[in-house]
Amino acid sequence: MLIRARDDPVALFNEWLSEAVAKEPNDPNAVCLATVGAGGVPSARMVLLKGADAAGFVFFTNLGSRKGAEIKANPRAALCFHWKSLRRQVRVEGPASQVGDDAADAYFASRTRQSRIGAWASKQSQPLASRYELERRVAKYAARFGLGEVPRPPFWSGFRIVPLRIEFWRSGNFRLHDRLVYERDDAGDAGWRTARLFP
Repeated sequence: MLIRARDDPVALFNEWLSEAVAKEPNDPNAVCLATVGAGGVPSARMVLLKGADAAGFVFFTNLGSRKGAEIKANPRAALCFHWKSLRRQVRVEGPASQVGDDAADAYFASRTRQSRIGAWASKQSQPLASRYELERRVAKYAARFGLGEVPRPPFWSGFRIVPLRIEFWRSGNFRLHDRLVYERDDAGDAGWRTARLFP
């Protein structure tokens, strides 16, 4: 079955994500995030998408993490969603920028208390001497905040990737897959160009 093109690729993405939410057994919003490190070396890891709309695709992280540092040094990134049960994939490429404080505060407040304490305790991507060191830091911040509110750390926020290219892939028999790509020159009012690609 061919992918039916829409005027808005983000709307099509959200249709596919909704179907994945209904069918995927775990983390349908999991996505591979690729950034570029020192010397132009790519690095990739899984993150959780927390929103996709006309403004872009959003995830949250410790700004001192490897991905945070790489995006700061080279603010371009790529995402790859793969939903095995649906035999579908979506790839997104574009510039990345930090979300505003209001968006970061709102999402941080929605997390469980333990996750908020964990955000304070973890020096993400830094060397860890032992698991005990992490547990000690968790206990330290649990005691620091007691029963009170756990505010968002200043080193924790989110990034928004503004898509300039979105490719939809659907598995086909005999590896004759269907691929539909949307591209635009900038994230302003430029319209999307659409093309089908050989599998």
